[in-house]
Amino acid sequence: MGQDNSAAAGFDLRDPPAGFHDDPYPWYDRLRAIEPVKVLGDGSIFLTRYDDVAAMYRNPAASSDKKAEFRPKYGDTPLYEHHTSSLVFNDAPLHPRVRKPLLGAVNQRAISRMETGVQALVDRLLDAMQAKAGDAGGSGGEVDLIADFAAAIPVEVVGNLLAFPREDRGPLRGWSLAILAALEPAPTPAMHQAGNRAVLEFMDYLRVLVAVRRARPLDPEEDVLTRLLQPDADGRVLDERELLHNCIFLLNAGHETTTNLIGNGMHALLTHRDQLQRLAAEPALIATAIEEMLRFESPLQLNNRRLLEASEIGGRSFGAGTLVTLCVGAANRDPLQFSEPQRFDVGRKPNRHLAFGHGEHACAGMNVARMEARIAVGRLLERFPRLALGSGPVRDRRVRFRGFSSLPVVLSS
Repeated sequence: MGQDNSAAAGFDLRDPPAGFHDDPYPWYDRLRAIEPVKVLGDGSIFLTRYDDVAAMYRNPAASSDKKAEFRPKYGDTPLYEHHTSSLVFNDAPLHPRVRKPLLGAVNQRAISRMETGVQALVDRLLDAMQAKAGDAGGSGGEVDLIADFAAAIPVEVVGNLLAFPREDRGPLRGWSLAILAALEPAPTPAMHQAGNRAVLEFMDYLRVLVAVRRARPLDPEEDVLTRLLQPDADGRVLDERELLHNCIFLLNAGHETTTNLIGNGMHALLTHRDQLQRLAAEPALIATAIEEMLRFESPLQLNNRRLLEASEIGGRSFGAGTLVTLCVGAANRDPLQFSEPQRFDVGRKPNRHLAFGHGEHACAGMNVARMEARIAVGRLLERFPRLALGSGPVRDRRVRFRGFSSLPVVLSS
């Protein structure tokens, strides 16, 4: 895009410019340079500076409640009910009431218990990919690192957290993708239809599962659904609508972030071979490498808030009711926060990225995602250190979530 300020001036999330899905960062850079608090055509504002995004996450006058924003977008539909009932799009009292039991279910002790199972799952997937590649000796044809690997891991992990019967997990990824696609700035009628259908089908399935779990509860230390059925310290319980929609949210949040983290991270390594070789030579860097993957290609690019009262943002005043888009992808490449932000560096320190949000709405499952990615990337590179990109990676064509629909690779040990 070069120095074309007019392209940044006309920027519209509902109609992104050509090439934006493949590489949005030049547009983010220009917006940050010429209009970091950008007023979009619909009157909402778009933030690209790290400090502005971090401040908005901390702002007590910035609401996560989406009822006012989503009613005209979805109307009275299953998508509206879902997205206005889930943890991520609510403030108190629902937000802390759901978040507290979830945090207890994914604390460090629980994550440590999960690790052995995730390692075994990853090893099974690697075995299956090697067999699919057609050469038991370690190299062969292409496999899809998304469908055959990255997407399968979080579905199994969240399925285990909610104790979904293994034979019932087939539709979960499709439901999740359909529901999340409708969060795009300008979803098509077909996306609305698919999302509404997915919510209804998922709700029908969960009603049966919840009835079984009420009749035969499992250990709440092991099963998140049983934990969510328990009353809180004040004796309050989630009603059925809140319960079902937050089970859907758990799958959606856990699936999307981790799939994209692994896919984006491996693509970054495979296109920055010096960093792949560095990580292969220094496997102790895996934790910092995962943080750099989160910063460099943030799985969730955009977040949103609504001002409850007039607030100053970037030295300008905006009134109550203003809708604010927090561009996490831009904030995580702000040169005022990150030295050489366009450089992918698996040893980067410090790395105070905002990929999981910030403050009381920071992702409750962030450490589960980190654990899954650490095991997945580490074992993949250990098994296939000469892994190479295959033909034609396909970027997902969404602006809110950044990832790959398909990432062909050639296995090589």
